[in-house]
Amino acid sequence: MGFIYIKELIDRGITPFKNESDLSNGYLDTPVDWIPGLKNMRLRDLPSFIRTTDPHDMFLNFLKIEGQKAFEASAIIINTFDELEDEVLSAMATMLPPIYTVGPISLLCGQFPVTQSSSIGSSFLKEDERCLEWLDEKEIASVVYVNFGSLAVVSNEQLIEFAWGLANTKNNFLWILRPDLVSGEAAVLPEEFLSEIKGRGFLASWCPQERVLSHPSVRGFLTHSGWNSTIESVSAGKPMICWPYFGDQQTNCRYVCNEWGMGMEIHNEVKREQIEELIAELMDGEKGKEMKKKVVEWKEKAIRAIQAGGSSFINFNRILDEVLHGRK
Repeated sequence: MGFIYIKELIDRGITPFKNESDLSNGYLDTPVDWIPGLKNMRLRDLPSFIRTTDPHDMFLNFLKIEGQKAFEASAIIINTFDELEDEVLSAMATMLPPIYTVGPISLLCGQFPVTQSSSIGSSFLKEDERCLEWLDEKEIASVVYVNFGSLAVVSNEQLIEFAWGLANTKNNFLWILRPDLVSGEAAVLPEEFLSEIKGRGFLASWCPQERVLSHPSVRGFLTHSGWNSTIESVSAGKPMICWPYFGDQQTNCRYVCNEWGMGMEIHNEVKREQIEELIAELMDGEKGKEMKKKVVEWKEKAIRAIQAGGSSFINFNRILDEVLHGRK
């Protein structure tokens, strides 16, 4: 819905921004209460491509056009489930071609048998499964899983702040460090950090995320709030610490933290003290317990959605009949 309304934001003169200062002077906190189905939104919670002063910005104009193409589709298939996003789905249903919610896809796939040689994974990178053996050795709910997805990048300064924030908690953590995670250079961590985390920190270049999230040793997920990671965390019943990078991630983070009650946001610039504080809350605090309770409730709703008779299960079969076979 956020992408669909980029055209309206442009037409109203809300974006492109008038000045660079609008990125830091409070303009991003402007309420946006007129997009159907979206609750308690601010400009900063909408897809990040609106944050430009350039009327010729490539991404802004591309998404303005592509967002409107949704109206021309014969069907729209979304990796979500009805209970999770009921208000915005209801609003979209009055505007768009038929919508089929079939998520969480990671859970739905488990409802259908596949052969041993079949692959239904969605990983872009080679997975290092040694981290699963490491997780097997850790106590239940003792590990923080950290992964910023396949596209987000950090500065070297941010990498160091995340590193010491994780180290200073004294908790176990599994941190995915892609080779291209640091903008323009290889990720290099200080020797003293590596010495400090010996035995309680595992660094890998990539991992089988769904299996990691469902592992009993994992307590929570420090994430960039990409949608695949978000819905997989819900499916595994793991609360989140959110650090959105770009695109839809700001919107996902807003809902995870403010509407669904299963996450906390890392605000503004990354500082090790805040990382340490949020992880401590996630692992042992009252807010962490509340988040865990909420996300388990959402997990149970997600499971009901993909089981026989559930909304996503029914919609998947409707796609087969109505979209692929053309039967109504």
